[in-house]
Amino acid sequence: MSSSRQKIKKQVKQHIPKDWLCDLRIAYRITMEAFNDIKRTGIMNLVIITTMAAILTIFGALFRTTISMSQFAHELGNVLEISVYLKSDTQPSLVADKIVKLQHVSKVKIIPKEVSWKSLRKEIDLPNITNPLPDTLHVKVDKPANISAVLNQIKTVSEVEDTGYAEDLAKKIQLVTHVVNTATAFVTIIVAILTIMIINNTIQLVIQSRKEEIEIMRLMGVSNWYIKIPLVMQGAFYGFAGAVIAIFPVNFIQNALQTLHKFALVPSPPFAELFVVVTLLLVGISFGAGGSFVSIKKHLQV
Repeated sequence: MSSSRQKIKKQVKQHIPKDWLCDLRIAYRITMEAFNDIKRTGIMNLVIITTMAAILTIFGALFRTTISMSQFAHELGNVLEISVYLKSDTQPSLVADKIVKLQHVSKVKIIPKEVSWKSLRKEIDLPNITNPLPDTLHVKVDKPANISAVLNQIKTVSEVEDTGYAEDLAKKIQLVTHVVNTATAFVTIIVAILTIMIINNTIQLVIQSRKEEIEIMRLMGVSNWYIKIPLVMQGAFYGFAGAVIAIFPVNFIQNALQTLHKFALVPSPPFAELFVVVTLLLVGISFGAGGSFVSIKKHLQV
């Protein structure tokens, strides 16, 4: 029965002429209702927006730091190379062709033993002896996290005598990246929980103050979305206002990170500043509106 009713409603709606002026008036009334709800909240608006701004500032600062840390890890990963020492009487070019085809290998550079020996003799005063060094391959990997996997594959190549790489540095890079990413995810969850709690209390007060009005609207047959949307817009407003305020302290952190990038000669991620600002606004609005929607379902049976 319910499905047949829905079909009938759809058929009826299709034949009702659309009145765009009426839709515009409804949108205006909904917006004004949201504005009136914000006015009713009074001085609490300042407390809510300030709290939201503080929470989003912490999120934005950590999120921007995560982007920079990822860039530093990427640049250090590009410097990391696996040194592959070949057996005697092997052709380095053939071995290089084998290794470059391995998964996650981005580049292979051949270092002939004569070149290595010449460089070593420049650094250290050595007697005229036969070159004991092997031909070497320097293997670059696409990501630091894939070094161990590539190393295990290289060890299976029969022409390889030995391998080596800065294992401690690679592990530290992976650890720092993992810690920062975990911290960002944790803070995001905390931001969501705190936002929902703050918006929940606010929307509950608004619903209580408008309880009789909402009951009258129900009796008049006003649709549920007409009651819900102003409250959702109110939550979105708090998130937006908090995000706008949070942009200013986050910009100080972004400038400090830019200076750090220049000092370390590591290029800053492109469009990082704009990306952080847009993310702050989206997180603020979505969490504010989402928190309001959850509160409506909890405190308002519509």
